[in-house]
Amino acid sequence: MTQNLTEDQMTLLIIKALKDGKKVELQKLLDELHPYDMATIYTNLPEKHQTRFLLQLSIPVLTDMIQELDNDEQMAVLKKVGKERSRKVLDDMDNDDLASLLDDMSPENIKTFLAGMKKEESTIIENMMTYPPETAGRLMTNRFVWIRDSFTVREAVAKLKSFAEYAETINYLYVINNENKLVGVVSYRDLLIADIDEKVQDIMYARVISVSVYTDQEEIARLIERYDFLAIPVVDEEGALVGIVTFDDILDVVIQEANEDIEKLSATGKSIDFDTKAGVAAFRRLPWLILLLFIGLVSGSIISGYEETLQQVVALTFFMPMIAGMTGNTGTQSLAVVVRGLASRDIDMKTVLSLVAREFGVGLIIGTICSVLIFFIAFIWQGSAILGIVVGSSLLLTLIIGTLAGTVIPLILYKLKIDPAVASGPLITTINDILSLIIYFTIASWFLQQLM
Repeated sequence: MTQNLTEDQMTLLIIKALKDGKKVELQKLLDELHPYDMATIYTNLPEKHQTRFLLQLSIPVLTDMIQELDNDEQMAVLKKVGKERSRKVLDDMDNDDLASLLDDMSPENIKTFLAGMKKEESTIIENMMTYPPETAGRLMTNRFVWIRDSFTVREAVAKLKSFAEYAETINYLYVINNENKLVGVVSYRDLLIADIDEKVQDIMYARVISVSVYTDQEEIARLIERYDFLAIPVVDEEGALVGIVTFDDILDVVIQEANEDIEKLSATGKSIDFDTKAGVAAFRRLPWLILLLFIGLVSGSIISGYEETLQQVVALTFFMPMIAGMTGNTGTQSLAVVVRGLASRDIDMKTVLSLVAREFGVGLIIGTICSVLIFFIAFIWQGSAILGIVVGSSLLLTLIIGTLAGTVIPLILYKLKIDPAVASGPLITTINDILSLIIYFTIASWFLQQLM
């Protein structure tokens, strides 16, 4: 048995079987691999063994494996296996995965690929690609089981058996009428416990949660999370059932959206991963950082404006980094909470007011505790109660303002139909730096005589 072998050990066994031409032994090894593991092993194989490995795979197995690769690797595999096997793989691929692959191609290459496919499959893909990116129309698959509302349970079970291998999921059967409009849904469990001669329309759920072909993928994710669906049906403008979006596709969407939000929150803007070259990564980060550099100069001009105050009370400089840093940190924390909340629930005025009030309370509590703590630190360290009051009151106000800034800015962007994640952490931090310095030096100026 090979289930306890590591990935490296399995790769060595596959290479040995390829070298020795032991097809039976190779097939036994492949039979125990999940498509993801197979894809990982393929990418780790030396170039000279990759093509031989691919040619040993059946079309269904090759199709499952290729769908675990990224688009560039998929294109490389299709070139290696030849036109005939490529055509069969494309016909066998899930609609959404194929549409994603074709998205990265030129119009000429798309036509070439579609021309080699079965007419029925190519027509489905062409229709899918007319829908906007990141919508249900692009994510859906037509590989599901539908039944007529006039069917008996016996007829429904017979159809389910016929299409079980073809369908991506058999947990739900979607019920349509003679006009192909979605009118209900019945689960596999419902069919098992129903009388064999009972009508589907008598056991189906008529209240079906569905989405339009134009529904945004984030909204689909919210619905699936809200109702714990494994799949959700997709209908066109006339209400006709045209496909389903499955849970595994939505999981990919959630990861993709989370990655995009992290990129924006960190002000990188575009995808940067372990494989991105240094020059590319640098230029993707530079625009935001240059903008923040110039905004940061405002902080310098504020400090220069209070140069005389600093010369008279040097101790004020000791607490400047702490004031600015704490304000930026609390603002970034609030920003992360708001962006995450906006991605998972609907927002109305009541929710907004409740959130702002809650974050004000959070800022007040955090500010009070930290300001009292820093008062005693300043008093013990510098021996000045007045300095402690200046630093403590400044920290209290800046933490409240920083928390509110991190809450309100993404909400305003959301209201303006702008992705709130673009209110990146560095931007919030820079703005809060400016506000905190203004508050700090203003309060210090009020107490200058006492400080001296």
